[in-house]
Amino acid sequence: MSKQQRGIETRAAIVRGAAETFRRSGYGSTSLDDVSAAAGVTKGALYFHFDSKEAIALAVIAAQHEASIALGHRMLDASIPGLEALITMCFELAGQLRSNPVVAAGIRLTMESSLFSVPIDGPYRDWMTVCEELLGRAMVEGDVVDGTDVAAAAHFISPAFTGVQLVSEVLTGRDDLDQRVEEMWALILPALVAPDRRELLLGLPARMRSARG
Repeated sequence: MSKQQRGIETRAAIVRGAAETFRRSGYGSTSLDDVSAAAGVTKGALYFHFDSKEAIALAVIAAQHEASIALGHRMLDASIPGLEALITMCFELAGQLRSNPVVAAGIRLTMESSLFSVPIDGPYRDWMTVCEELLGRAMVEGDVVDGTDVAAAAHFISPAFTGVQLVSEVLTGRDDLDQRVEEMWALILPALVAPDRRELLLGLPARMRSARG
């Protein structure tokens, strides 16, 4: 294995180990000793790649955002209706939060952004942009009421999901997150869906959740 490849794998191990500790304990309660132990690397190796705990946390956030926003871009590129893509995206992100420690840690760190010396608003802005684009597509397709303020709707839906997943984490460790996402959309859709599409679309979140098992 080349020195460069070893360096890449060591950095990835640090990010994974940091994600585990940040996800479990949060930023303030995690030490660099915790990160090096979880990653299985020496403190020297850790400092070779990162100069501070904040730098590691920012790398975890970046890795989380890369994984999650890729999902958003897949939905934008997919040949499925915009509203269906947006609801699918929420369920898929819920799955990432339950199964991917880097995603779970990155989301937790983003919500602890007041502890960092730099603003952490990029992920929120990117998600709202994806939501807005998908809602705009849905309006063109006739699924969303014509004239809907899609920017305002996106600025509501993204924070609504953030709140839903946070409360689910506190109450059930996100075991009930799919159910909470279904409930969220059951409340939002009546305000968005065009009257002639209601029979088809108002039951979509429940059908999606049932299909996911």
